[in-house]
Amino acid sequence: MSALKGQRALVTGAARGIGRACGDALATLGAEVICVDLTLPKPISGPCFQADVSDATSVKETFAQVGPLDIVVNAAGILIEEPTLDMGVDGFDKQIAVNLRGSFLIAQAALNNMAPHGQGRVILVASELAHLGRARFAGYCASKAGVIGLTRALAREFAPNILVNAVAPGPTDTPMLSAENMSPETLDLEADNPMGRIGQPSEIAAAVAFLAGPGATFMTGQTICPSGGAVML
Repeated sequence: MSALKGQRALVTGAARGIGRACGDALATLGAEVICVDLTLPKPISGPCFQADVSDATSVKETFAQVGPLDIVVNAAGILIEEPTLDMGVDGFDKQIAVNLRGSFLIAQAALNNMAPHGQGRVILVASELAHLGRARFAGYCASKAGVIGLTRALAREFAPNILVNAVAPGPTDTPMLSAENMSPETLDLEADNPMGRIGQPSEIAAAVAFLAGPGATFMTGQTICPSGGAVML
């Protein structure tokens, strides 16, 4: 398939999970994919950069090296489960920094990159929990709700030439969905949706690929929710 042949895409969080699946999906459609991650522990084909999406200097230096882009996907993110009454401000701030400030910094850099040639797609990764909320995930829910608000604001500011959309996945089979990050009680809830299962990274990446492709030319400011029906908007 060559729907994206000749286009250049940058994907953050590309070393694993949803980000890696997004990179693979865009490459399958013919795009040249540039991978960015905080760490790059596994071999990845194509250009790779190590960067911290929450750090403005790191983001700026990375984008200064990548050249013109047509598609930017920010899939980098973190999750902390903690009762709200026990949550320290550091844990809350860290999630805001990576998930929300990181989305802003990547989007801002992407828009600056795309502005000279007057077109492009920016796709941010939010979460179904931005819509649903969840006990013990106040910082995560707040940060991902912010990503949706950011998406809408940027979409209005940069239409019609640069389209900004988001994907809000449900529970997905990635390292984030593990006993290291979640309590057994929370993990038991993850398949509680009409489809009765968690998603695969490739299923989330398919939604990202759609937003990046020729079928999404009349979409901006939208949040697609591949969540097994847990979110119905």
